[in-house]
Amino acid sequence: RRSWGDGEVGALLTGHPLVDMVGFTGSTATGQKILNTASKTLKPVVLECGGKDPMVVLEDADLDLAAKDAVAYSLANCGQVCCAVERVYVAASVAEDFENRVKAEASKWKVGDGVNPDTTIGPMASRLQRDIVHSHVTKATQAGARCVLGGELPGSSERGNYYPATVLADVPHGALRDEETFGPVVALSTFDGSDDAAVALANDSRYGLTASVYSQDLKRAGAVAARLAAGQVGVNTNPLSGVRSIRCPFVGHKESGYGTHSGFDGWRQFSTPKSLIYAEAPADDAVPAVARGERRGPAVPPVAAVAAFAAGVLITLAATRRA
Repeated sequence: RRSWGDGEVGALLTGHPLVDMVGFTGSTATGQKILNTASKTLKPVVLECGGKDPMVVLEDADLDLAAKDAVAYSLANCGQVCCAVERVYVAASVAEDFENRVKAEASKWKVGDGVNPDTTIGPMASRLQRDIVHSHVTKATQAGARCVLGGELPGSSERGNYYPATVLADVPHGALRDEETFGPVVALSTFDGSDDAAVALANDSRYGLTASVYSQDLKRAGAVAARLAAGQVGVNTNPLSGVRSIRCPFVGHKESGYGTHSGFDGWRQFSTPKSLIYAEAPADDAVPAVARGERRGPAVPPVAAVAAFAAGVLITLAATRRA
């Protein structure tokens, strides 16, 4: 059930003993508050929080595909998506070519009334958010970035919280690293082309929600993807594209989340396991309906159970010592 109200209402709901679990999608700051209030009753919490999601374009990438995805997943829904691409790291050897392709692609996105079929970028959620986006663009250009498309507030006579499709190039790494822009901005930065540099730049953030890697060498792309500190990493695609299976858990690393939703791992977090132990195996009709599909094999003799437990402890200790 959804309830509307201020922070005090939220604190009462998330901390109330009659609330068994809290699932939340929103800012990291609010997620931290929820985790604090929910801890008073030790209820389970699943948080999907902020992101500053990186995209890595290696020099052997399909540049047309990468440019289209960089634009699409930066500008979709005016960039107001927790998993939007907010940082694009491009190998220096292909940066100029990639920039031209991105500019051409982003130029196709038209700002206007959302009911107009020709519109691809409607109004933002609020004037406040629009102004935050513009402040980020200004901050980046003041730090040395080039604005190659958009980047201007609409005239005072224009109604609506609109912001144009914007492309920034040569964005210094630290300029737009720590705060979500949450707006229609494609932010391009360059790196020396090495895998180590790409991983270091992409991981240098307090967030870790999604990421993506583009390269026609799938072995190399997979190796880079495995090193990225993010819950979902796409290889030549965005993790939220139609390729993603619903079986995949959705999880945020670092300050992007707590717990898991979606997939079997996520669904299990929305339930609490319970074991029913019988002295002797009951007939099927004596087992509660909710447990019938979860019956396990024959009972384990106490001696065997103790031996298995001891073996598990020894294995754990051995693994710890090896580590």
